[in-house]
Amino acid sequence: MGSYWKNKTVFVTGATGLMGSWLVKALMRHGANRHGANIVALVRDQSPNSLLVRERLIERIAVVSGDLESLPALQRAIAEYQPHTIFHLAAQPLVQVAKRDPVGTLRANVMGTWNILEAARLVGGVNVVIASSDKAYGATDNLPYRETHPLQGRYPYDVSKSCADLIAQMYAATYGLKTAIARCGNLFGGGDLNFSRTIPGIIKATLTGEPFVIRSDGKFVRDFLYVKDAAEAYLTLAEHLAENPSISGEAFNFSLGEHLTVLDIVHMTVEIMGRSDLEPVILNIASSEIREQYLDATKARERLGWQPRYGMKQAISETVDWYRELLAAKPHQNSDSVKSQR
Repeated sequence: MGSYWKNKTVFVTGATGLMGSWLVKALMRHGANRHGANIVALVRDQSPNSLLVRERLIERIAVVSGDLESLPALQRAIAEYQPHTIFHLAAQPLVQVAKRDPVGTLRANVMGTWNILEAARLVGGVNVVIASSDKAYGATDNLPYRETHPLQGRYPYDVSKSCADLIAQMYAATYGLKTAIARCGNLFGGGDLNFSRTIPGIIKATLTGEPFVIRSDGKFVRDFLYVKDAAEAYLTLAEHLAENPSISGEAFNFSLGEHLTVLDIVHMTVEIMGRSDLEPVILNIASSEIREQYLDATKARERLGWQPRYGMKQAISETVDWYRELLAAKPHQNSDSVKSQR
């Protein structure tokens, strides 16, 4: 993969987000920077604290201003830059925001997906990797999720991912658009500025000496994946899609393969940070969330040769170091509310 992306143009939506920033970094490591290939990013809002901006990576890529709800803007950008591959990562990613604003979430996640795919179809000659999620599967007693499971989201965010996933499959089956779908577990790593998420919330609370507040009963089970492993997963999937069109329309699960409760993650993180004395506060008020979710990534391992390189403890340790540096550089953030919840 080291030379595969050299001299290729890559179009990334959601490039200033957590996954997008790390994917851009991975592309740069794999030749898609000043060595000949081009990264083009669709950016809706300016995000000064984005990892992509903080590390000045955004200065080394082309930026298209616009949003996913404009098909003409997407078609123009894809036609002009003629990318080899589109990584469609942009989305409204927060479960609680989706509950408060279902229509806005559906516009971003569903309409945004069909606009990207339609623009790619109209221009032609492009590979598209779509970011789905384990949430697309919905609730089931038959775990772990495998790619053959039905997509049956019921809550707003889950439904948005189920719909986007099915639309991607539709474009592959009906129009022959070369499309592959990545279904990842809960992503985490440095650069995530959504402190309502579990791991950033725990770290921020612990750094300020406060107990983490768990909105659920702490026993919800989730499957996590370090963002560096996820970035390699996206690149691996895209490379296989380009070289082996027979996988077009298929979905692949990517996960660490560990199913952990929120309490497991809290205890692991505070132990790594040397603050096991900080016992979490459990509110037990969560609603509209699936209780247990975890993935089987056998298909990705066997057919793509992908496997994660980071265990949870190493990944959390690296993530803690990133937030220590961030919050030390911005001491005023320590006065913000640290009662991040899940």
